[in-house]
Formats: sequence, C-alpha cells, structure tokens
Amino acid sequence: MQEHALAVASHERPTTNDVFRAMENLITRYRNVTILVAVLFAQVLGLAMQVKRNTDSEPTRLIRIWAVEAVTPFEKAIVWCQNGVAGLWHNYFYLRGVRQENRDLRAEIKRLRLAEVRWSEDAAQARRLQVLLGFKEQFISRTVAAQVIGSSGSEQSRSVYIDKGSAAGIKPDMAVITSDGIVGKVLTVYNSNTAQVLLIDDQTSGVGAILEKSRLQGVLRGTPAGEVVLEKVMSDEQVQPGEAVLTSGGDRIFPKGLPVGTVAKVSSGADFFLSIRVKPAANLSKLEEVLVVTSVEEKEPVLTDADKVRAADILAQRLPSVPDKPATGAAQAGPAAATAPPPPKPPKPEAAQSTTPASGTGSTASPANRSANAVKPAGGAAIKPATEQGTAPPAVRVSEPVKSSGPATPPPPAKPKPQPPDPQAQPPAAEDKPH
Repeated sequence: MQEHALAVASHERPTTNDVFRAMENLITRYRNVTILVAVLFAQVLGLAMQVKRNTDSEPTRLIRIWAVEAVTPFEKAIVWCQNGVAGLWHNYFYLRGVRQENRDLRAEIKRLRLAEVRWSEDAAQARRLQVLLGFKEQFISRTVAAQVIGSSGSEQSRSVYIDKGSAAGIKPDMAVITSDGIVGKVLTVYNSNTAQVLLIDDQTSGVGAILEKSRLQGVLRGTPAGEVVLEKVMSDEQVQPGEAVLTSGGDRIFPKGLPVGTVAKVSSGADFFLSIRVKPAANLSKLEEVLVVTSVEEKEPVLTDADKVRAADILAQRLPSVPDKPATGAAQAGPAAATAPPPPKPPKPEAAQSTTPASGTGSTASPANRSANAVKPAGGAAIKPATEQGTAPPAVRVSEPVKSSGPATPPPPAKPKPQPPDPQAQPPAAEDKPH
C-alpha cells in the first residue's frame, strides 16, 4: 500500500520535463502569434536604434532613452533605500557622543567670548595709548593690479616681470604683494608697460621682519638655493617652529603687519646668531597676478567719545610726568585764591589813624608809639595794642582778591621781628592775640 501511494504521489508531482513539455505545447499551439510578436519586437528595437530624439545637448538614440526611463525607477528606489539607511545610522545610532560634544562646544564658546572681551579692551587701550603717544599707523591706500609675464630664468637671480610700468605710477622700491603675503619689491621700471620685481627669495633681497609671538626682529633674506631665512636673531632666544612671521616696517618699503610666512626650521648659525628657515606665505614659483602698493597712508587711530573720556584717565595714570595744564583766567584763579593766605594789608596813613585814648589811661598815644607798638603776625594784618584800640572791637582780617594768572603758591611764613618793650603800653587783650 505504501509503495502504491508513493508511486501515485510521484506521478502527481510535476517534473522539469513536464514543464518543458507544456511550454512546447503552448508555443506549438500559438506558433503564429509568437512569431508575430517576435517580429514586431525586432522591428521596434531596430527602429529605436535608428531613430534619434533631439535633446538640449545633442541628439540621443531612442533606445537609450527607453533604457534610461526603464532603469531610472529602480535606481531611485535603490538610492532612496541607501539614503534612508544612512540617515538612520548617522542621525540616531552614530550620535551617541553628540550631547557631550555640545557641552564642550558651549563651554568653548563661553571661553572665547570672555577672551574676545579682554582682547577688545586691550585693543581699545592700545588705540588710546597710540593717540596719547602720537604714534601713527600705516595703511595701504592704493594698489595696482599687474600680471606676471615672465621670469629671470636663472638660479642666481630670482625675479619676475610684470605688465605694468611707469604709466601706471609704478616706481622702484615699491612693495609687491598678493592676497597670501608679500612677494618682493620693484627693482627696475623699464618702460611704461614693463617692470622687474625682485622676489624675497633672491640672495640680494632684504625685508625687515618680526616674529608674531616673541616679537623678535630680524632681516629676511634669500639663499642661493632659493630658500628664505631670517637672520640677525641672537642664539640665546627661543623661537618655535610654526610661528608666524610679519613685516616690521623698518625697511620703509613694506607696511607693518603684512604676512611673510611661518617658521619651518630653527638651527644654530654663525656669529652667535640663529638660522631660521621661513616658509613663504605666497607661492613664489606659481605667481600669476600680483598687487603693487603705489601709495601708503599714515594716520592716527580714530577714537570714539567713550574712548576719549577714558584716554584722560590713562593720561593721568600712565603718564604721571606730564605736568598739569596751568590755570588761566579769573575763573581758574578763584580756587587758588581760596586756599592761599591773604597778602599783608598796607599800613594806613598817619592822618587816618585813631587818637582815641586807651581805656584806663589818660594819655594820648603818639604816632611813634603806635608804630612801635604795632605787631604784625606772619601773613596777616597788623594788630594794634590795647593802648591804641581802646574800646574798639577786635581787629578783623580782611583778605583782598588775588590777581594772578598763574598757579597760586603760598608765600613762606615770615618771622616777626622782636620789638623793644614799651613801658607805657599795656599787654594786648586776649581776643587780640593772633590766631
């Protein structure tokens, strides 16, 4: 029974031969239709290969357009799946440390803001001090663009030729720069349309340079091998590779602060000097366009109203040796007169002097006795003795206005001269004693 069941099952299951046999029967049954479809497809394919459709760029065969249109949906689906998987990875799984990175970036932003405030204050203070000390800054006010048309073609002389000359206002010893850094200086102006530029890597060139951080100054020169070195820096100085080199302005050709290059290598030189190799900021071997500085303007920094107010404070704190401005006019002499002691009162004429007898005496004081008994304290008015004053009130010191155009200085106190005692004079009253 089992063997019979297996045989029946094997007869019911279709095999490969059965499939091919069924296809042959189908083709045999619909032979004419199959041949017609194959012929039509071949004709359409042949026409598609021969017919061209005009596009924006050039004519394209129709079969290529059909192939692109048939394949494009599948490619779009594949690209969409790739972008979705990549976005899921980068936007979700790969962002595990982004939160900590954001915290670090926020802290760095705060630190940079504080540093910016400090640097802005230092820059404002530097501008104020420049104004107070009369320093001037150099600015490039005019340049002429030129194109490099040739080179020297020799290893002994490194120079280039430009297509601008005297007609464009170019003269010898003018600085030649690019957007990256300095290039050289104008050596010779041949005619109205040609000039020769000596590059900084020539062995006869010389540029005043300064290191940006250490502020060490030296002379930038070229070598016969085409390298650029910084000379005249003492061997006991510390120079780090990678430090920026700027123009110092001491050669009176290049304005101060233009980029020259970076320190590439530091080694010991001759005569107690360092040999500092500098990598130029501009590519001197691939120069095409340059700028010739035809005019340099010198002017003082411009300050705002707030800076001007603070400049006075810095002038009082940083420059104590500068004298104060002398007071001029009656308005400035008023405070000085209030602090200075009054000058001595001129003596009254004898005709206007009082002859009133003193209290307790019946005699009249003579002018000689009055002049002898009068005592003048230092810096004050004369005080009369009791024999001359009588019952009059105590003397009041009256100060006169000081007429002076300069700063008031108090006179030195004068010691009263001792007077011989007068037997007829009585001792002065308590309220008449000099204060």
